[in-house]
Amino acid sequence: MPTENHYYVTTPLYYVNDKPHVGHAYTTIAADVLARWNRSLGANVFFLTGTDEHGQKVLDAANIRGISPQEHADSMHLPFINLWKKFDITHDDFIRTTQQRHTEKVQAVLQFLYEKGDIYADAYEGWYSTSVERFWTEKDLVNGKCPETGNEVEWISEENYYFRMSKYGPKLQQWIEDHPNFLKPISRRNEVLGYLKKELGDLCISRPKSRLSWGIPLPFDEKFVTYVWFDALLNYITALGYHPDPNLCSTSFERFWPASNQLMGKDILTTHSVYWSTMLFALDLTPTENLFAHGWWKVEGQKMSKSIGNVVDPNLLIENYSSDVVRYMLLKEVPFGLDGDFSHKKLLARYNAELANDLGNLLHRSLSMTERWLEGKIPALDADTEEDSSLQACLTKSHTDFHTHMNDLSFSKALDSLWVLVRRGNKYIDNEQPWRLAKTNPERLPGVMRRCLEVCRVIAQHLASFMPNKSAEILEKLHYTYSPNDLNNLCALTEGTAVQAGKPLFPKMKDLPQGIKDALGIKDEPKQQNKPAGPKTIKLKVFQRVPFQSGVISSIDHTENKSTIEVDIGTDNPLRFVGPKTDASKGQMVVVIGTSNQENFAKITLKTAQIIQAGPHPDPEASKLLHLQVNNGEQEPRSVVAGIANRFSPQDLKDHKVTLVSNLKPSKLRGVPSLGMLLAAGGDTLQSLVVYPDNVPVGETLQWYGENQEYGLLCVGANTLMTLSEKTIPGSVIR
Repeated sequence: MPTENHYYVTTPLYYVNDKPHVGHAYTTIAADVLARWNRSLGANVFFLTGTDEHGQKVLDAANIRGISPQEHADSMHLPFINLWKKFDITHDDFIRTTQQRHTEKVQAVLQFLYEKGDIYADAYEGWYSTSVERFWTEKDLVNGKCPETGNEVEWISEENYYFRMSKYGPKLQQWIEDHPNFLKPISRRNEVLGYLKKELGDLCISRPKSRLSWGIPLPFDEKFVTYVWFDALLNYITALGYHPDPNLCSTSFERFWPASNQLMGKDILTTHSVYWSTMLFALDLTPTENLFAHGWWKVEGQKMSKSIGNVVDPNLLIENYSSDVVRYMLLKEVPFGLDGDFSHKKLLARYNAELANDLGNLLHRSLSMTERWLEGKIPALDADTEEDSSLQACLTKSHTDFHTHMNDLSFSKALDSLWVLVRRGNKYIDNEQPWRLAKTNPERLPGVMRRCLEVCRVIAQHLASFMPNKSAEILEKLHYTYSPNDLNNLCALTEGTAVQAGKPLFPKMKDLPQGIKDALGIKDEPKQQNKPAGPKTIKLKVFQRVPFQSGVISSIDHTENKSTIEVDIGTDNPLRFVGPKTDASKGQMVVVIGTSNQENFAKITLKTAQIIQAGPHPDPEASKLLHLQVNNGEQEPRSVVAGIANRFSPQDLKDHKVTLVSNLKPSKLRGVPSLGMLLAAGGDTLQSLVVYPDNVPVGETLQWYGENQEYGLLCVGANTLMTLSEKTIPGSVIR
């Protein structure tokens, strides 16, 4: 039995008849995540991967290249090693089945089982599939072809050696029934139990050299080589230094066997659950604690196939998205154990939504506001408020759920539970409004920003197994060294340490990377000549036909898919809106669109934007005007002149989120070009600006929210309501 706090994880050995693809990467990344996670918890980890280099397919591939099978194996194992370096795989050993340390121990096992009587010679006739290198019975065939690949089979009659697998079938069946965690997911367990209920035959473990010369010779009959699967499966113990003679067995084997998790694709579950486990019983060894068979990857709904040309090259993914992003996406996209569908469009959407908008914004907001209002130094904590306690409760639950899902190998659920904390961190910022605290309650501000930074730290620590590089960047920004003792608290950072926001951790990608488009044969649409870009410009009077006013949510109710919102606009009767389910809350300021003609609203283009530069108007007599540079997602910022100097100073406006009327006809105000207008509430007695949550990127087009054709609410996306920067009297005009 393994020593306490030792963890052993393996991937299958990958066949060197071709280059690695995304399926190989998927299994290996999953194993690496488990290895990293267990190391982070203090376990002594051994992580094994490697290549399977014997057998008919390797010999055939070598013959096609005109080289020896050993030369072929020596060259073809390197792409796997190089790819694992690019993916930051932290395996402790890479075993090759052609290495002497393996072949010698395989022969020792063969000799031991032969002398024990568990290997015997017999003549055999049957259908043989070269593609999977195994015999099939007549009832196994599907339409007369190999049931696994659909390839042709040939009738072979020859003498071979057999392993008495049937002898251990009842013991294996009982083992599976007594150990519910042995085979996962549960559907695979049931599949194997069904297989064992049929008559289990013995396993042919040799091939005559006259037919196949490339393999490990049988020690008791040099005319035969070992069946490739019998050879390859033994790597899991030969790599640990196993020998059937206890006097020659290494201490590493004693420490780490049985393996904690052995990962594989569902297509090789039978060989591992039945062949491998009965081999272990024959050696008087305990089976693996857990065999986990994951699903296959399709590409845009189609099975990966070299003939179709849709095999996903993991090297291309790394070059265009980065190792960390690919690691995250593969394990987040589909529950481990189910089939997945790989799509570049889905990858791009998930990257922008979860990494750029959710996590990236949380980190950037936390650091930039600390830098702006707290001299860029990690502040002290203050006493917990109810909101702070709620944040800690969310952290505790996320941590517990994450740990549970990791133990179950539910990687997607583990990341989901972590993203609950990511989104709660952004919600905490929205609720506490540090930009307002900086003006109205500066004593509270340090405690709020400290908790925001601590949330970023905790997320990075949990995410380190999935995204080691990006997590290290976050922790480096916070000047924190990983400790497993700090995964469930908000008080581990060092007060007074200088921090800096720097560049965004996950810059938003507006389109697929060019390397991906080139590989997929996607060509950009040619730019149209002599046609003005963007929507049709409108005159100010067209904009003024649509009345906007401020409101406050007086009540909100949710069903599964919809929200019913009542909004106070300063009249006796509140307005009622029904629309897609939103995370808006009671008391939130909103923007009401009042119109009997939605066509007029459709003529206006409103964009989320950010002020990147603010200053007084150059004309000293234009004291009410400010000259702004506004980013609304275009290549160059826009010059905007706004009459808001009586309410806002230029210093307060830098980095401020705003709403831009972006298709107004350009004008000049006191000689300065103005290419748009900001939405502001209060008319002549200006009170606030129309703003949006920080997790919404600039350049998004605002929309109508609500099923009512007469009144609507201003929103971004399907259900994120626009709000106001300051508390505003309901019913105030917005212009």
